[in-house]
Amino acid sequence: MFKSLLSFALLAGATAQAAELTALESRWLQAASPVLVYSQALKLPIDIIVQPQARATDVPLAMGYAGGRCKLVLSLRGNPQAEFVFAGIAQEQQAELIEAMAAHEIAHCWRHANGAWNALPAGFVEVGEETASDGSLLAISRALRESRREEAYADMAALAWTRHSHPQAYGRVHGWLRSVRAGQTPRGGHDTRAWVELASDGSRFGKAEAPFEDAAPLWKEGLLQD
Repeated sequence: MFKSLLSFALLAGATAQAAELTALESRWLQAASPVLVYSQALKLPIDIIVQPQARATDVPLAMGYAGGRCKLVLSLRGNPQAEFVFAGIAQEQQAELIEAMAAHEIAHCWRHANGAWNALPAGFVEVGEETASDGSLLAISRALRESRREEAYADMAALAWTRHSHPQAYGRVHGWLRSVRAGQTPRGGHDTRAWVELASDGSRFGKAEAPFEDAAPLWKEGLLQD
């Protein structure tokens, strides 16, 4: 079971709750705090959950959705992925990466909250290229395509956030994300490589101050290639 459900008061220094966190958890939450504060301004329904022990399949940071609320789940304890995801990157250079990861997950919440989850933008029509005699295989392929689209939107939101909040770090964050996506299964649920390449030039995100909306143009462009 989850150890605790934390409020954003933690980020403002609620010491009684903070005492229950490890140094690593506190560092990740502190790095993510600008995105979390922004999510409050958007009035997104987010709960933060810290797991006392990560399971073998847990990623360090994930977003769930239940009962009309988003669940930002931190799974760092006993999780080798928490170190692997930043392999070779000095700790002092990880904050912008964690912040980008948080922006990615909060973008998922934003999509849910706006009723856009798995929805194509206006003017787009679903065109599936899959063919199979087994209907279940078609369903799996469709689910992977929908997952890939949502991951791509979140990746674009994370890069848009970085572009506006840490323009000097954009190249480094983009390069890290490119390396993370490089090992994905082609056409799999997290194969966002086409979108990440489109975002090589951060100036393509323009000058908008709303990163989740600013992700849309490049996301749409990538949809035409998917």
